[in-house]
Amino acid sequence: MVGLLVLGKQSPALLIVVATIGNVLGSAVNWALGCWIERFRQRRWFPVNEKALDRATRWYHRWGRWSLLLSWAPVVGDALTVVAGVLREPIWSFLLLVTIAKASRYIVLTVVALGVL
Repeated sequence: MVGLLVLGKQSPALLIVVATIGNVLGSAVNWALGCWIERFRQRRWFPVNEKALDRATRWYHRWGRWSLLLSWAPVVGDALTVVAGVLREPIWSFLLLVTIAKASRYIVLTVVALGVL
């Protein structure tokens, strides 16, 4: 995304929208996986390692759905989205909070990459 921003051949707003949609869809897959495959968390192919999942579960129990505002963060972000599914967070609040988090990350990235401030 930064490369496309620096080249200046694409609309920054379009890049933010496309990156956000793609990232939210990926998080929605994690949520769906969490809803029905938590019993497989010991398997090697499980999308989040045990340590990250345990850390995310503690965060989620402490902060509730608001912890999804950290879904943009590397490592713990994906784990939080799986935990949200495991703990049956309603899809409407999940999508709202994850979209806010992911869009905010791409807006900040765009501002930094373009040196707007």
